[in-house]
Amino acid sequence: MTHPSARDRFAALFGQHHRQVYAYAVSRAGRDLADDIVNDTFLVAWRRLDAIPAHPLPWLLGVARNVVHERHRDAARQLRLLSQTLAAVEGDVAEAVAERAVTLAALDALNGADREILTLVGWHGLSTREAAQVLGCATPTFLVRLHRARRRFEQARAEESAVVVPSRPAEEIRR
Repeated sequence: MTHPSARDRFAALFGQHHRQVYAYAVSRAGRDLADDIVNDTFLVAWRRLDAIPAHPLPWLLGVARNVVHERHRDAARQLRLLSQTLAAVEGDVAEAVAERAVTLAALDALNGADREILTLVGWHGLSTREAAQVLGCATPTFLVRLHRARRRFEQARAEESAVVVPSRPAEEIRR
């Protein structure tokens, strides 16, 4: 496959979708492993260049997903890293930080499948059809899974809110 047209097609594919595949890899395995996951994903793409569909992003993300599973990494690792870096501050920023902490903790409380479903649509901006392709299921099946994941997320969020909300009014905390 060293034909110039194959190289040009691969270069165009890489240039157009590298950022999205990288973002997906970061969200699933963290920055430490993202470059390796992207490299392995595009290695598979190079080897299977003729098998790549006309709309390649869901296919590429499916390959990236398989690479992540092969390395036995969990998306919770990235979420824990993010939640550990939060710092306490005052005012409206403190409310935003608390809100973010609640959201991350609620995501962390979910199982890996629910987290992946929610992040494919919410963070990666895929349509439900595209996200279903990434997971290798039918769109109606994905919609049911998405509905259930959202319901479990809201329940986890409500539970986490009860834990994160301070027991004293803000005026007492500032003194």
